Amino acid sequence: MDTGTTNKILVTGAAGFIGFHLARRLLEQGNEVVGLDNLNDYYDVRLKEDRLLILKQHPGFRFVRTALEDRTAMEALFGQERFDLVIHLAAQAGVRYSLQNPHAYVDSNIVGFLNILEGCRHSNVKHLVYASSSSVYGANTTVPFSVHHNVDHPVSLYAATKKSNELMAHCYATLYGLPTTGLRFFTVYGPWGRPDMAYFSFTKAILAGQPIDVFNNGLMQRDFTYIDDIVEGIVRVADHIPKSDPSWDNAAPDPSGSSSPYRIYNIGNNNPVELGQFIGILEKCLGKKAVKHMLPMQAGEVQITCANVDDLMRDVGFKPSTPLETGLKRFVEWYLEYCQG
Repeated sequence: MDTGTTNKILVTGAAGFIGFHLARRLLEQGNEVVGLDNLNDYYDVRLKEDRLLILKQHPGFRFVRTALEDRTAMEALFGQERFDLVIHLAAQAGVRYSLQNPHAYVDSNIVGFLNILEGCRHSNVKHLVYASSSSVYGANTTVPFSVHHNVDHPVSLYAATKKSNELMAHCYATLYGLPTTGLRFFTVYGPWGRPDMAYFSFTKAILAGQPIDVFNNGLMQRDFTYIDDIVEGIVRVADHIPKSDPSWDNAAPDPSGSSSPYRIYNIGNNNPVELGQFIGILEKCLGKKAVKHMLPMQAGEVQITCANVDDLMRDVGFKPSTPLETGLKRFVEWYLEYCQG
């Protein structure tokens, strides 16, 4: 956010990986942050609580524990507060988990998002920025993935809920003039990350001498994006409130924009790395070789992700650039201190 101006900002998922880092950045800039999270046990709650302990050291931070799908609680929150900005990062995450527990995704990612939209609409929030995902590109094999591509063929329920969020946001931008910006994140990693992510579970297993599951025989490619780059992108986009685009053509609709105040951006490193190469860099950072258990591609996964970030660079003057070697080194240093210190 602009320095020198104090804003009241709602960050949902504040105890989560990206939400924690973002909230800390916003607080350091002098903003007032209300952090919302339900502290569910999808992964170790102690990690979430430790993130919150750091945020609570800032006098400008307040924590609200509630579930997005709790309509009464969400209405009360928006009724009591007047947020200048809402950054919605809370969601039921994970492609693989969506195969096991689909209802959790509809509850949090669809019903919960509707409650966010309604809250923003009725309290005249100036800008809603929300997390989408690179998974929306689904069966699309044209790389790098562009926000101008069609994304009508998701291959996981998680991806379908994120695509639904984009559609719902467009409705509210059109019907009520609510400025909305969706951010498609690409494989975010770094300190304080999620234990269910491959780099985290790989690190734990390698240090313990246990085998790691390597899907698609390590041939998958991912656009690994360091957490600091993600936060920088969010902060810049938050300051860039979308306006109606009079040049948008109804006869040839561009998915990235609209005649309504609606935009979509990719935030990714624009440099896909093969999983086998990624493991090699992690082994070097840890000083220890992995025992690899090679497996075929798993349902719901895609072969490659790669972000075209031209629109992000054009509109806010930024693109992620942290090399994987640098980011993984920082993660391993944090892991050794936090998990084994």
